[in-house]
Amino acid sequence: MRTTITLDDDVASRLETEARRSGQSFKTVVNEFLRSGLMQRQTAGKAPRFVVAPLDLGGALPGRSYDDIGALLEEAEGPRHR
Repeated sequence: MRTTITLDDDVASRLETEARRSGQSFKTVVNEFLRSGLMQRQTAGKAPRFVVAPLDLGGALPGRSYDDIGALLEEAEGPRHR
């Protein structure tokens, strides 16, 4: 099949370099890299689902509350915590 595509300059340069290095035609190099990329996509499959396992860290310390995070940060890190 014959078609026209527009390659970004950096991609065209890398393909030309590879064609010179390998002694293959530009067309052959483009086709090989396209095949390789398409095969990687097919074999990559779907990524496993990311699951976060909750961990109970207990409640707030006696006399403290999570309702005012700013106050907790100031107590833990000092008045310049920002």
